Amino acid sequence: MQQRDRLAGHGPHGNAEKHHRHRHGPTSRHDQGHHLLQVSNLSVGFRMYDVDAPFLSAEQHMVNVIDDLGISVHSGEIIAVVGASGSGKTLLADSVMGLFEPNAAVYGEVWFDGQRMDAEALSAVRGRAGGISLVPQSVSHLDPLMRVGKQVEGFGKQGSREERRAKRRALFERYGLGEDVAQLYPHELSGGMARRVLLCCALMDDPKLIIADEPTPGLDLDLAVAALDDFRAFSDEGGGVLLITHDIELALRVADRVAVFKDGTVVEETAVANFASPDLLEHPFSRALWHALPEHGFDVTPDGGDAPC
Repeated sequence: MQQRDRLAGHGPHGNAEKHHRHRHGPTSRHDQGHHLLQVSNLSVGFRMYDVDAPFLSAEQHMVNVIDDLGISVHSGEIIAVVGASGSGKTLLADSVMGLFEPNAAVYGEVWFDGQRMDAEALSAVRGRAGGISLVPQSVSHLDPLMRVGKQVEGFGKQGSREERRAKRRALFERYGLGEDVAQLYPHELSGGMARRVLLCCALMDDPKLIIADEPTPGLDLDLAVAALDDFRAFSDEGGGVLLITHDIELALRVADRVAVFKDGTVVEETAVANFASPDLLEHPFSRALWHALPEHGFDVTPDGGDAPC
């Protein structure tokens, strides 16, 4: 498999800020001397047919969506990947989870918890205790024909049926979901309930890393803040969160570091504190994001820079 052969890595390392092109957040740490997640030189492309070629003579060509991307997640922190909607951020989530389309060509280096990963290894830690769990952006990931309580319990890979049910009940209680919710089908959930059910699915097996892909669209501000507070609590307990979002305002409320995503790559990783002033940001697009925030006047093209959306 092409992805397995080319998804490789480099070894554990210490606190090498300059080498990894990022500043550390105040709570981030290198447990056992390495990042929780390290992605380097990630490129993802798709083999596509030339739509302008004559019928039956079209040739395939490669279209890159992600190019030379690097990002890291430490234990005890949330790193927010921020960028415009439709820019390929979900493809980053899929790549870290080891989920590849048949026509994808994937190159790069991935380490998780100090171990070099390929597509097969990522599959082995996906949705497992001490592994990586995904909070997807859409309730469509739930089976529309199965009650949500049974679905959440099915995400548990350890323990007896009774133990998984007890874990699901505890999670529902923690996130304000009554026991009656367990009997509902996905289409009967409100937007906020659906988000919390998806979070419970991700937490059923006590992962070390959560990838949250646009977890707040459709929620009012209070519910969105509550959802992000859940991720903050998870990271404060020693986990790591890769928060993928286009909502930089919410990201700055909860994250430790921000990875600015543009044109299929991360152009800057920086501590949230550096968004206090554009002078502390290195890349023009990061500074454009700063100027586009409401408190800075929604100026999306300061000094002729690129618009962030």
